[in-house]
Amino acid sequence: MTQSASGVSSARTTSPAASSKHNALKRTALKHTALKRTALACAVGAVTAGLALGAPGATAVSSASAPRPDVPVQLLALNDLHGNLDPVEGPAGRVQRGESKEGGVQAGGLAQMAGLVGKARRGQANSLTVAAGDMIGGSPLLSALFHDEPTVQALERLGLDVSSVGNHEFDEGPVELERMAGGGCHPEDGCAPGGKYDGADFSYLAANVTRAGSSEPLLKPYAIETLPGGQRVGFIGVVTKDAPQAVNASQVRDVEFHEEVPVVERYSKELARLGVAAQVLLVHEGEAANGVAGRGDCDDGGPGARLRGRIKEIAERTPSAVDVIVSGHSHDSYECTVTDPSGAPRSVTQADSFGRSFTDLRFRMDGDSGDVVRASVTARNRVVPADSAEQPGMRKLIETWRARSAKVADRTVGHISADMPGRGSKEKETPLGSLLADAQTEATLGERAELALLNPGGMRADLVHKGEGAVTFADAFRTQPFGTPLVTMTLTGDQLLTVLREQFSGANAQEPRFLQLSSALKYSVDMGRSGAARLLTETVQVKGEPVRPTGKYRVTVNDFLANGGNGFGTFTKGTERDGGSVTDLDALVHYLENNSAPDAPLDPPAPGRITFLAG
Repeated sequence: MTQSASGVSSARTTSPAASSKHNALKRTALKHTALKRTALACAVGAVTAGLALGAPGATAVSSASAPRPDVPVQLLALNDLHGNLDPVEGPAGRVQRGESKEGGVQAGGLAQMAGLVGKARRGQANSLTVAAGDMIGGSPLLSALFHDEPTVQALERLGLDVSSVGNHEFDEGPVELERMAGGGCHPEDGCAPGGKYDGADFSYLAANVTRAGSSEPLLKPYAIETLPGGQRVGFIGVVTKDAPQAVNASQVRDVEFHEEVPVVERYSKELARLGVAAQVLLVHEGEAANGVAGRGDCDDGGPGARLRGRIKEIAERTPSAVDVIVSGHSHDSYECTVTDPSGAPRSVTQADSFGRSFTDLRFRMDGDSGDVVRASVTARNRVVPADSAEQPGMRKLIETWRARSAKVADRTVGHISADMPGRGSKEKETPLGSLLADAQTEATLGERAELALLNPGGMRADLVHKGEGAVTFADAFRTQPFGTPLVTMTLTGDQLLTVLREQFSGANAQEPRFLQLSSALKYSVDMGRSGAARLLTETVQVKGEPVRPTGKYRVTVNDFLANGGNGFGTFTKGTERDGGSVTDLDALVHYLENNSAPDAPLDPPAPGRITFLAG
């Protein structure tokens, strides 16, 4: 794909497996159509000129041309794939619909999605595939071992046309993101098996991300996709301005994330100046996690009545020239309607994370203006059951990378006696979270660690019991894919209490974020209260003793939290910092190796580290 100086991408084929031959034929067809239109325009002009001059034999011709018919368009949208080429095991891989928290459909898998996407495209001459960020980052070993190049290849085979970046596209910093977009071998690990990486053949957009001190976007701000009939659709891509709170601060020191709406307004106007009336916003910002929108009618009670979080504000303030908004980030699926600044309804959608569903958006473009006919927009999230038929080409690609990773992935590192839900758990204190925190405490005993705390986003999956209970390195990696260094610091008792209050206040006031904790720490909360008052200070104990405000405690956290991530700024005040050589993944692997065996598997930790008095 080429890019002009203004950041506009050239036309792409919408077929899932674009080929140079197909592109050449398409360009020839478009050129032929353009020549026919030019010839027709000349002929009409000649007739009109003849009439104006009163040519002999001329007859009256109406100056009003018949309106052109509307053009049907399909957008297939996905978000938050996180490199999950295979279906996600355990509760985290289920999709639930309705109010029930039980059951659900085991879903996901790119080969399965490719098959269903192919069916959805049938009969749709004008189909584009788009994404709203976090397509890579936090990925399972199958993709992460090769710096997510397998996922980019799979998305190309899926037929992805354009994607906004998400916060996790910055997990390895802006330079690596530029490599993922533009190509080249990894600067440290070199070329992956299969040869030099040639970059993504879809457009990666980052309209509101700039280098520090610069006004120009790090990547392209928008892309224009041209349909076979010549109609154009413009896509603007932005990521949440709060991305620095969701990425290790050390990786984004050289870039700035700007307020979304003013940036969208700027590029919406630029698209309009280029004559692109049909505009779509791809925004990596979604409804608050675990919200209600994905479990019922989002518009029950009025347009977007059940939508909440920053996405609602963005959707309501985004310029009216933008016709459709595709969102991501919160991992919840929804099909919503909001009212734009002009008072018109506008569709806002999000699919389930990890490839568990995709959104099938359809609308008509006005044949004359090229704008979206708002009343025609429909959206439906389509679940991808894990037992769906697999698309052979995609399956072959995935198995090629699996064979390349097998030696590392299949090594047994421990044994468990039962499932240990983590990411998919509905509980605030999860079995996997407790296990990981215990493992991190043990791994940093050399730094005099007394306890460990883990952000819930630091565990990316569930540890699932399979067969005889063996846990492979790939299983462990799936739960701790970031390889984040562990830092042990000294906190005063007052600081430890403040950290625990930060779970319910500040950036976490709207949606409490429960840290996972090791066995040495226990406390009670009253969810009937609000904000920081939910922590019952007098109940907080370390090793069975009440916390002393002036006491000193050695606390282990990952580097993300140590830098104040997820709104836990008090960790930045910790003193006597040690560590950095042991990662969260190292800790889990060593813990499993040291504390389990085939005849003595590890049991899920008992609950009760947090006591809930209400709510």
